[in-house]
Amino acid sequence: MAGADRPSSLGAAPGIGYGEPFDARSYVRLSGDDAFTESAAVAEEVPVAFVYGARAHVVMMATPADLEDLAVGFTLSELIVDNARDIGAVHASAHSRGVELSIEIPAAASERLAGRARAISGRTGCGLCGVEAIDDAVRAPRHVTSSLTIESDALWRAGAALDARQPFNQAAHAVHGAAWASADGELRVVREDVGRHNALDKVLGALARSEVDAASGFLIVTSRASFELVQKAAVFGVPLLAAVSRPTGLAVRLAESCGMGLVGLLRGQTANVYAHPERVRAPITQERS
Repeated sequence: MAGADRPSSLGAAPGIGYGEPFDARSYVRLSGDDAFTESAAVAEEVPVAFVYGARAHVVMMATPADLEDLAVGFTLSELIVDNARDIGAVHASAHSRGVELSIEIPAAASERLAGRARAISGRTGCGLCGVEAIDDAVRAPRHVTSSLTIESDALWRAGAALDARQPFNQAAHAVHGAAWASADGELRVVREDVGRHNALDKVLGALARSEVDAASGFLIVTSRASFELVQKAAVFGVPLLAAVSRPTGLAVRLAESCGMGLVGLLRGQTANVYAHPERVRAPITQERS
């Protein structure tokens, strides 16, 4: 089985950027009525297209490290082949928005795979077979035109109220929550699901069904802030997304590009603002190294 280059040798992708498992990011740290500029590591996520026999099978988000191991492990755990010896070369190719893993498997296995419903069709003229699939996964988010800014007190108010509004998680302790709050921090819609994306979609769906303008408030999620959540929020013009965990590097870049405020580690009366700190009204009183 031939080896692929380590991801760090693939280089950085223009505009989106990837290559290392994490990178240092500056942010504004909110603490009560104070704010400070700080810096810390943010995990990266990269869209990876798995291509078998010139056909894009699936695109998954992954940490850009040990991608050959990922290719082999996925191929075996998904029963695409029965034995590691059935896997030939694994070629990793850089793309401006992600990585294509071209995985050689026997023709019979490739034919079986072509019949799976999970498969995503790849066009033969695309150069990289997984490019279209990657572009579909990491589409450019809509630009947020709302001029709304949020008081830090509104963040604290909404965050403090969220736990009590999650009965499923209180019972099972394994369910994500998402909420939409008005500009003053009052939780208006809270939904739960085992999938963080599903929880957010439920909130956005409830707003749409009630004909409430999502851009007039902000969103909170109990998970990390991944790029898909930024994309979904941007479709509805939401000016700020807050998460109780950290964001990924791709989520930060997408939020910066579309004009959305992105808050992470919202806990009690502290939070980090990773993108567009002007969306939160709190003075930056000093810097911390």
